[in-house]
Order: sequence, then structure tokens, then C-alpha cells
Amino acid sequence: MNFEKYYKDKKILVTGHTGFKGSWLSLWLLKLGADVIGYALDPYTSKDNFVVSGLSDRLIDIRGDIRDFEKFNSVVKKYKPEIIFHLAAQAILRLSYEIPRETIETNVMGTENVLEAFRKSDSAKTLIVITSDKCYENKEWIWGYREIDPVGGYDPYSASKGAAEVITSAYIRSFFNPKNYKKHGKVVSTVRAGNVIGGGDWGKDRIIPDAIRALENGKPIEVRNPDSVRPWQFVLEPLNGYLLLASKMHNDPEIYSGPWNFGPNPDSIITVKEVVEKVLKYYGKGSWIRTNDIDEFHESNLLNLDTSKARYLLGLKPKLNIDEAIKMTVEWYKNYHDKNIKKIINDQIERFMGDI
Repeated sequence: MNFEKYYKDKKILVTGHTGFKGSWLSLWLLKLGADVIGYALDPYTSKDNFVVSGLSDRLIDIRGDIRDFEKFNSVVKKYKPEIIFHLAAQAILRLSYEIPRETIETNVMGTENVLEAFRKSDSAKTLIVITSDKCYENKEWIWGYREIDPVGGYDPYSASKGAAEVITSAYIRSFFNPKNYKKHGKVVSTVRAGNVIGGGDWGKDRIIPDAIRALENGKPIEVRNPDSVRPWQFVLEPLNGYLLLASKMHNDPEIYSGPWNFGPNPDSIITVKEVVEKVLKYYGKGSWIRTNDIDEFHESNLLNLDTSKARYLLGLKPKLNIDEAIKMTVEWYKNYHDKNIKKIINDQIERFMGDI
């Protein structure tokens, strides 16, 4: 698929564009020639990828809470996007224990607001709702979860993502049924990805941001669960899936509508300890220690996705191995305070696109 040909001059609304994945997606869309409208809260820190990339000057930058339906709906009506990527969320698992109500309101009712605005829009024809691999009812088995497996959630964050999937599925069946596509002309999909790494993420209780903060302060990296296994992937990998999926959804709605898993190759499903050691390798200094968190919350030790559907129906294959992913991630963090960071960000996108 020629992304540039498909996305050039299209009006695209990205919720959560000030966030980690949202900023990278917006930058990629701009490079493809799209007209991007962003709707989000303020960036988390002044060091975020959104800030250091100078993204606010390159798109329509709107501040708003996804829980505010009237405001969000007015933005959709005013700017008339053709495609919506919904990434706005409360995305920190530990924080969901501290603010469960806000987490559920943001991730559940926020998604409902996007779906309803999309339903009422005359312009919007494609919607991709980004949830999480944690939406599944995790049994901690060795097999990867398939799109047909039950959703659920032990903690407020996981439950909110499972609920977002259930609500989206209800909207698809009730209002955007692929079998009635010729009548309504709209297509909706949800996408689930594993642990995403890359430059510009400063969220708390995420291993690489925590590692970078420790290294910058000259302290050892504290690791709670070094033996936990996760599917790690560079941020542009799932975004590649989002872009590819959105470009195909109207070709055959019965195939492309619904849930999708995006994940790395098996050799990138490794322990937290292995990730930390690779970060130290590419950062060039530092150490790590195991910490006993006396207030430790429930967190799964094993979570993996089956990506067969994306591989066979989209032809989607990961481009980077785990070492390449961590090397590019560390490159951003070692240079974000430098005036050349914009060039590094642009080069990373171009290098990734070069293999498409």
C-alpha cells in the first residue's frame, strides 16, 4: 500500500495527539501529507515527544477532555474529518488503582463519546479505536490471545479497556454492521498492541521511562518484576498496523471491521530484565536492582498476543527486532535535549518507512 497516496490531503482527527503514541502517529500522518486535527489534554511533561518535536505548530492543536461529549462533537462537526484514530486514554495501570473512576470515565465513556460523534458525523467514514493487550481476560497461559478470546480485566485499567472493546463491538453490530455497509458507509475497528516502546514516553511505572529517569539521576534502575514476560515493540510498529488497516477497511468491511492484534516477532517476547540490560547496553552506563514494592499491585507475569490475523489478512510483519527497537528508543532519550532531536525523530520515521 502506498501510504502517501492514500493519506495525502485527507482530514484526519487524532484523539490523544499530545501523548506518546498519538504524537508519533500525528508526525507520521503529516509526513504522508494528511491534514491532522488533534484533540487532547496538555502533554504530560515539557520533555514529551509532542513538545520537543514542535508538533503543535504543524497541525490543528485543540485542547479538550474526551469525556466532554459536546466539545468533542463540536470539533468533529467543525473540522469534518474523514478518518478518526482514537488514542486518548488514561493508560497507566498503577494509576488506575488511585483514580479508578477517572480511568473508567476516560476509557469507557470517552470511547462512547467518540463512537457517538462518529455515528452522527456526515464526514467521518473510518474509525479505529486503540485499546490494549490488557483488554483480555488474562489466564497467564503460554498461548497468545486471539481476537475471539474473551475480554475482561483484573484491575480498573484492564477492565476499562475490556469495556471499551465491548461497547465498540455493540456499536459495530448495532450501527456499523459490515453487512449493511452500503447503507451506512462507515467502518469501525479496534486494535490491541503489546508493550510499546519508543522515544518521548515519560509515563510513570513504565520500565523504559523509569529506567531513563534513574540513569539521568545517576541511580540504579529499580525493577519490580524482572522475570515478567512481555511482547515488546517499537512505537512505529503498531502505528504501521493502524495506518495499513485504516487504508483497507473500506475495501472489504466484512474482513477488516472488528478487533485486531498487533505484536512483535517471537524473539521480541522477552523478560523485563532482558529489556533493562539492553537499555543499559545502548545507553552506555548504569546498573539495575530488584526492588520489593510493599504496595505492589496485581500485575500479570505473562501476556502474549496471537497476531496471525494481522499477518495473514493484512500481510503485516514486524520490521525491527528487539535490539533495533531498544537502540532507536535509547537514541531518542540520549538526544531529546539536543537541537537535533527533530531531525532524529524525522530520520527514525523515514528509516522505518523506507522498508514499507
